[in-house]
Amino acid sequence: MRFDKEYKAEIQSLIDSGKTEEEAKKQAPILLEAQEMLRKWEAGDPETVALWKQMNDWVYAGFEQTYATMGVAFDRYYYESDTYLLGKDIVAEGLEKGVFTQRADGSVWVDLSDEGLDEKLVLRGDGTSVYITQDMGTCDLKYRDYGIDKSVYVVGNEQDYHFDVLFKIMRKLGRPYGEGLYHLSYGMVDLPTGKMKSREGTVVDADDLMQEMIETARQHTEELGKIDGFDAEQAEELYRMLGLGALKYFLLKVDPKKRMLFNPQESIEFQGNTGPFIQYAHARIASILRKAAQLGLSFEAAQWENLAEVQEPEQRLIGLLNAYKKRLKQAGQEYSPAIIAQYLFDLAKEYNRFYAELPIFSEENPQAQAFRVALSAQTAKTIRAGMQLLGINVPERM
Repeated sequence: MRFDKEYKAEIQSLIDSGKTEEEAKKQAPILLEAQEMLRKWEAGDPETVALWKQMNDWVYAGFEQTYATMGVAFDRYYYESDTYLLGKDIVAEGLEKGVFTQRADGSVWVDLSDEGLDEKLVLRGDGTSVYITQDMGTCDLKYRDYGIDKSVYVVGNEQDYHFDVLFKIMRKLGRPYGEGLYHLSYGMVDLPTGKMKSREGTVVDADDLMQEMIETARQHTEELGKIDGFDAEQAEELYRMLGLGALKYFLLKVDPKKRMLFNPQESIEFQGNTGPFIQYAHARIASILRKAAQLGLSFEAAQWENLAEVQEPEQRLIGLLNAYKKRLKQAGQEYSPAIIAQYLFDLAKEYNRFYAELPIFSEENPQAQAFRVALSAQTAKTIRAGMQLLGINVPERM
């Protein structure tokens, strides 16, 4: 009888959330089984907890491998298993403050209709938590650990509603960090073949994609003959740097709020607005600086401070170099790495123009020569710093 009642209630809940009756009937039994497992897990059932730990170990081992390849590291992990109890305490607090209400079946809800939303479940009738319960706990835990006044959640735009609800709840509860909660909502990524859909098996595995990019970089670089003088280990490192750089840059150069189309072949090109184009510009400058060192050329300020005239290509490059901090500030204010990416592309492009229009080593005026080497060094430094902010390494030679 109880199962039948819960089954019907779950079907109605799914229909209310926008599912068709057929979809609701198909999903309800699975969700009820999952809820039963959650009840056992929260009750500390040994068999359920052991299975959960084993599956967690598998998942996190896979995550670590993917993150290591991607060059991503975290200072701290927050596990839902550590935050759901804190979330339940917050639910109890909300009931005392009148922010939440409890229904006859024991479930707890928040009414956000005055915020332009609707009612939202924060705790099930059987006492088990939902995502919002755990996320409330995580909010408080991060504040306890770091005393944050700003917290940015980098999550896809499919979760816009969830975070809107979460942030409004924490503000209703009067949290000191409530106004500083921000959802950096990014658009989804499409493939040339269309939108990725898990049900149709068209979702791309991150590990497979990264390996594919490294292989694409290998083929493209070998075809262009850009590994002359590299041993096997150095060549592999270059392929990896170019492949991952191409992937990251292509994803980050688009405003995070916009949906985008990822084209692996286009992303690896050495011409156009790509990561390898900027990486190659850095490698070119590094080569110039090595040659300057071999020739014993000094480019300290004392060598060119009395330079009579600064040429137009030099002026353009100086102007762009001076804009770096301003662009960084803008990127931070707008939560957009795309601003940094565009700046780096503009800088690499402007340097190539400077290099094509003005001689360096054939320049007869030693002050002008030292000045151009110094400009080259500053450009390389800026490219390297900007690309590191995007999580991308740059090669010293290609």
